[in-house]
Amino acid sequence: MFNIYIETYGCQMNFADSEVVASLLTKRGCSLVGEAEKADYILINTCAIRDNAEQRIRKRLHELRALQQRRPALRIGILGCMAERLQHRLMTEEENVSFVVGPDSYRRLPDLLDKVRQPGIKEAATELSTTETYSDIEPVRLGGNGISAYISIMRGCQNYCAYCVVPYTRGRERSRDPETIVAEARSLASQGYKEVTLLGQNVNSYRWRNSSGQNGLEDEVTFPELMRRVAEVSPQLRVRFATSHPKDLSDDLLRVMASYPNICKCIHLPVQSGSDRMLKLMNRHYDSAWYLDRIAAIRRFMPDCSITTDVIAGFCTETEEDHRQTLDIFRRVRYDYAYMFKFSMRPDTYAAKHLADDVPDDVKTRRLEEIIALQGQVALENNRTEIGRVFEILVEGESHRSREQLFGRTSQNKVVVFDRHDVKPGDYVFVKVCDCTAATLKGVLSDSCGTPLFG
Repeated sequence: MFNIYIETYGCQMNFADSEVVASLLTKRGCSLVGEAEKADYILINTCAIRDNAEQRIRKRLHELRALQQRRPALRIGILGCMAERLQHRLMTEEENVSFVVGPDSYRRLPDLLDKVRQPGIKEAATELSTTETYSDIEPVRLGGNGISAYISIMRGCQNYCAYCVVPYTRGRERSRDPETIVAEARSLASQGYKEVTLLGQNVNSYRWRNSSGQNGLEDEVTFPELMRRVAEVSPQLRVRFATSHPKDLSDDLLRVMASYPNICKCIHLPVQSGSDRMLKLMNRHYDSAWYLDRIAAIRRFMPDCSITTDVIAGFCTETEEDHRQTLDIFRRVRYDYAYMFKFSMRPDTYAAKHLADDVPDDVKTRRLEEIIALQGQVALENNRTEIGRVFEILVEGESHRSREQLFGRTSQNKVVVFDRHDVKPGDYVFVKVCDCTAATLKGVLSDSCGTPLFG
């Protein structure tokens, strides 16, 4: 059949989607290759969340032209959010793109590959679905470590944040049958995986309804119940999830998380701004008081839980006072990590249609730098409080700096580096923290009480 090379950009959901694509194509007789030069088809799974993500894809397409000149039979396809958003423009502006396929149309890929073999033929498949599209597909794990894996539990989003293209590129929310999710987790555990991350644009709005329950009544599974079921697959299987929306973070979920040792004590809770005026303009469906109440609830149920976030600097009409309130919420929450970005206006969003991108770029940059500086200071202070503590970590692989060291993650998703000795990736070990940077903990192998095992 054909040799397929897949490149993936963007969020964790895109990487999970690429594994679905790999499964669909290998079942039709295609082979996956690890180098673009060996491929009959190059599939580029794309992100559209920010302009620089799309420009990166444009640059990559330009780079691939030389390869296509040497191999005229090579075909290139664009998958994912950028394909959904720019389907017509990609087909006309990028001469070396033969097909575009949106996130809900990957089942059509095998047929499209056949169609575009003929010179000059271009095809598009970008229909959005109202139901979960890939529940029955066992993903092919691509380039992973054999330890951690993603499981998609839902697709789409209907929050319509003013700045976000996701509802337009991935459609409305639809949840996957919980039985298929649990079955996938069991399969991964049987293969030796030690950690799964449940994925969705807004996981805590997961809701599965089945009208064929007992006595014809409707069964309903919510996200807390799904987390419980996945956690019970195996006590040796860690469970994470991403991403939460503050408006849907319930006490029920926090109660379940606190009840199961193998549910990781880490919550990513995007704040986006500390200003109520900005939050309303962003259509975030909560205010700062609600957000801080959810932070307090997390710490009430799980005092050792780490909290991470997303924030946007320089959203439309943002003032110095709005920015000051964002800095203030960072000081109050004391995040362990943050994804921090300048506002980038995206076409077709509410902001693009109704708001002005009126904060000068140099002001956005300065505000972002102030947030980054504050977060770096807080992260270092947080990590210093971990010195002397003992953590059970899941070992993931070699340290990037030294082959003599390994790294793993705590339940709180903090990276710990330590001397390797006879430990191997996939092991659970105890490590006593003895030093840190803002990004990394450094430790020594120990027993559960903190007594060093070596020297």
